[in-house]
Amino acid sequence: MNNIVLFQELLCDNGKKVGIATLNSERSLNALSGEMIEALYPQLSSWHDDEEIAAVFLQGAGEKAFCAGGDIVNLYNAMKSHTGDYSPEVEEYFTKEYQLDYLIHTFNKPFIVWGTGIVMGGGLGMMVGASHKVVTETSRIAMPEISIGLYPDVGGTWFLNRMPDQCGLFLGLTGASINAADAKYTGMADFFILAEKKQALLDGLKTVNWGNTVALNHDKLSNLMHDLELVSNAKLPVSHVRAQSALIDQVMDFDNIADIVNAIVSAEVDDPWFNKAQKSLKHGSAVSGHLVYRQLNTGKNMSLVDCFRMELNLSVKCGQFGEFAEGVRALLIDKDYSPKWKYSSIADVDPAIIDWFFESKWQADEHPLAELGS
Repeated sequence: MNNIVLFQELLCDNGKKVGIATLNSERSLNALSGEMIEALYPQLSSWHDDEEIAAVFLQGAGEKAFCAGGDIVNLYNAMKSHTGDYSPEVEEYFTKEYQLDYLIHTFNKPFIVWGTGIVMGGGLGMMVGASHKVVTETSRIAMPEISIGLYPDVGGTWFLNRMPDQCGLFLGLTGASINAADAKYTGMADFFILAEKKQALLDGLKTVNWGNTVALNHDKLSNLMHDLELVSNAKLPVSHVRAQSALIDQVMDFDNIADIVNAIVSAEVDDPWFNKAQKSLKHGSAVSGHLVYRQLNTGKNMSLVDCFRMELNLSVKCGQFGEFAEGVRALLIDKDYSPKWKYSSIADVDPAIIDWFFESKWQADEHPLAELGS
């Protein structure tokens, strides 16, 4: 598909420019395809090096979604053509996706992501890397990978570990959907701006007196967004995570995954948001539950680069193990919503299987992301 990502340069009043990239696949809720990544990466790299570009603005086409996740139907087809074996296509996709995410995390200029509507999985991977993460009243954010036999990748090791208390592990295990206020509370967003104010933000970008000092440019952009947030705040929804923080602390206060999962699913609470999270965990993959727990504990003190390296290994192995393919089949291919997981409960999972996921497929110098960050 041509123009899978649209690019334009907004000319500012002082002669500088803002690069605008639009994920252009409204029908798929702007799911991040390999073609999108291949279009985005070189253009963002070019803007990174272009002295005329003062900032970058990344958005999705339409109002429904910034990006609803990775292109997992394509990944499913690749996995099915290598059933029970390693898939080169899965490795290639995740390698390129994590390179893109890392570029956004380390971008040398203000980088804005307009996170309106659905922001899930691969969409969240791009948003959390931005210097200026914007959510709106329609933002619906989640890392629902436990429902498809995967785990929260795209830097989840990094950003889930940086949330208050045990919120990150809770959200990773349950795939709970969160709103704009939750995103701000957990650090996944910086600013809440009403969707109708997007044009005002774009107009404001043109009037910023962009200079050559990156730190000052960040401050100027933050001031503009702060002013727009002040007139939006009355519509900020109530934070589910904050409202249930005491209960989340209580159910996460165990030192093993079996007790944590048991505490979450057996908690007696009359709260639709928490009840939905319980249901997702109960019906999710037990292997995924173990992966999330080990992932976040292993990655607690890892650098961002090492988080992505560990995740690439996990993602490639998920592609090989079969649970991921089964989860996608049940949710998106056959749509019977009845995945046949390999294990019926957390307690049934063989620890040696989880050990295998964390054994590196590559020698250090052979790793596809060996050069990342160097």
